[in-house]
Amino acid sequence: MDLQGKNVLVIGTGISGIGALRLLNSVGAVPVLYDENKRLDRETILRKLPEGIDAEIVIGDLPDEIEGKIVLVVPSPGVPTDTALIEEFRRRGIPVRGEIELAHTYARGKLVAITGTNGKTTTTSLVGQIMEEYFQSVYIVGNIGNPYTEIAPETKEDTITVAEISSFQLETTESFKPQVSAILNITPDHLDRHHTMENYAAVKERIAQNQTKAEVCVLNYENEYTRDFGSRCPARVIYFSSARRLEKGIYLEGDDIYISGIDMADAGSSKKIMNIHEMNLVGLCNVENVMAAIAVSLSMQVPLENILDTVKRFKAVEHRIEFVATKRGVDYYNDSKGTNPDAAIQGIKAMSKPTVLIGGGYDKGSEYDEWIEAFDGKVKCFVLIGQTADKIEECARRHGIDNIVRASSFDEALETCTREAKPGDAVLLSPACASWGMFPNYEVRGNMFKDYVNNL
Repeated sequence: MDLQGKNVLVIGTGISGIGALRLLNSVGAVPVLYDENKRLDRETILRKLPEGIDAEIVIGDLPDEIEGKIVLVVPSPGVPTDTALIEEFRRRGIPVRGEIELAHTYARGKLVAITGTNGKTTTTSLVGQIMEEYFQSVYIVGNIGNPYTEIAPETKEDTITVAEISSFQLETTESFKPQVSAILNITPDHLDRHHTMENYAAVKERIAQNQTKAEVCVLNYENEYTRDFGSRCPARVIYFSSARRLEKGIYLEGDDIYISGIDMADAGSSKKIMNIHEMNLVGLCNVENVMAAIAVSLSMQVPLENILDTVKRFKAVEHRIEFVATKRGVDYYNDSKGTNPDAAIQGIKAMSKPTVLIGGGYDKGSEYDEWIEAFDGKVKCFVLIGQTADKIEECARRHGIDNIVRASSFDEALETCTREAKPGDAVLLSPACASWGMFPNYEVRGNMFKDYVNNL
């Protein structure tokens, strides 16, 4: 893609937008940084720009004279792709390519790309650590917080890039093609943007759309969407399963993980490779993440011995079923990254003690019945916060949950937890909802929880 001297519109002034500016500057493009939010302050945006980055900044309405010069539109992931402006560019035949697609166009080396409704960050972090400990040039990028565009110019032919890819990022891919991809699971999420599960699943599947049988796609056999996709996936499929033996793949039997038919050293054989209690991670969801990471890493030709050594030392990702501390005989867990019901199901399933649970937040259009059903008698007190509190309480009461406390603030919710929890109990922040409206993001929510606990 020759962008030398060409006008490129970057929509959004967050880290993805700034990352895109860096890359566009490096290839000689003429970027225009745009945000329709008229309340934004130009000086604040200018302070975000790294030294030496050149871009025209437009806030509010996009002038016709600028719009007419644009040859490429690069929207940030948080920008819906069905806005009137983007639809108008598409109508005129102007390509719309996200930051991930832009980076992939200029990056070198091999790419591992991981998506899924839940488990992306843990699996990407684990795969990234495995790669870093085996290969010399490794970058971990994407939805995990490091823009792919920032490192793309630094990549070399021997570079391994491990990318966490969200559905929002996959919407705007075109030629994106990883050597190894993974879809960990597909469960209801972001339906306020994708509208239907069919749309959402189709977007997730785009991660493998350009792969061939020369590449690998790792899929979860126990998820109906990913299992179904396996039969029409263009890549060579490797399954993992937490519920059954597989002739070819990685599976859990009892407390042991087995590999069958994909270990290059023992092709066609089935053997036990580790016990789950050798891991530092807890919960069935993390066992699945580990199995996926093993399959991905084997597909990248990392020896099994090296993979397992890293797996056994790997620590939980911050904000994902993260043990915080034991205070006054009560165990506190931060699962602020449980921003949808399916993720929160994994959080409560990981608890083995009577649990005081904090739930609620921003409404992404989710339903909560399966989450409530997963409580399985563990939740002794259900503390609700945020926009979804009414909806969740109504659902919980339909399922016979009566010990519900409404909190008007996060501080009040935390005080309720310390009052209700007794020695031998657990307190779990696993909201099943996004943080928006009360917090800038789930990290802030999780850090506030941890600060409170550590100060008890």
